Amino acid sequence: MSFFPGTDPVAGDAFACDAIENLIIPRSSDIGGFAVRRALPTRHRRLVGPFIFFDRMGPALLRADEALDVKPHPHIGLSTVTYLFDGEIKHRDSLGTELVIKPGDINLMTAGRGIVHSERTPENLRGHPMSVSGLQAWLALPDNQEEIDPRFAHTSREAMPTIDAGGATGRVVIGSFEGLSSPVLTFSDTLYVDLRLEPGRRFPFSAAHEERAIYILSGGLVVAGDRFAADQLLVFRPGDNITLEAGEPGCHIMLFGGAALNSKRYIWWNFVSSSKERIEKAKEEWRTGRFDIVPGDEEEFVPLPVG
Repeated sequence: MSFFPGTDPVAGDAFACDAIENLIIPRSSDIGGFAVRRALPTRHRRLVGPFIFFDRMGPALLRADEALDVKPHPHIGLSTVTYLFDGEIKHRDSLGTELVIKPGDINLMTAGRGIVHSERTPENLRGHPMSVSGLQAWLALPDNQEEIDPRFAHTSREAMPTIDAGGATGRVVIGSFEGLSSPVLTFSDTLYVDLRLEPGRRFPFSAAHEERAIYILSGGLVVAGDRFAADQLLVFRPGDNITLEAGEPGCHIMLFGGAALNSKRYIWWNFVSSSKERIEKAKEEWRTGRFDIVPGDEEEFVPLPVG
């Protein structure tokens, strides 16, 4: 879903908590009945750690005559992170990967110098109603890793360490958190945690990572007396330990962040780079058909946008 069009998110109302640097209200786009809320990038905040793109997909119910069909499209300079709460998506890429991702699993596709992939409803689920809900994020690669060879890694939910601390449950999807470490390999310090809190449950969010944010998936969250609702993105100031508290009826949140990049990143369509010239080269390579094809999905592709 990484190519979905979307307008910039907007800043929210003022808040009292000094630990919060930005409150972002994602803009929602309706793509053929499929709601996508884009939280990053925005004019107010381009990145949180390596996260340069953050989309909330759904929740949506696809009718029996509908299917998810994201045609082959290219990427450079980033890793895509696909994480589902409901539904299934079939991933194919130009490395020859063909795999169905299910809820709780994670797909980490590293584009490096260039990769092409597609995302579609699996054949066995077509013709049936299907609920789809999840997140797709992009991780910008460090300066010295932007042109590495492309690669793909799938990690099952069973391989991720779980959190179960009396009213707080979840899993560490990427990185280390509260003494638990995910097996997912990344190229810089990265944090990605799926966490559910029961009503009134308080939970620490330490300043161990340089940049940190929370996306509220459902329910209500209280931070230093301020209350926040679902589909809001909170970005915290560096160095402040935070205590999270679940409001009614509890909350489901994603904690994410990591180390800040050493240089500026440019983003155009599906391309991320520290160099504008590299993005122009990628545009020409896609326009002239010099990217690799996706085996098993060669008939269609997303054309280069005009402008």
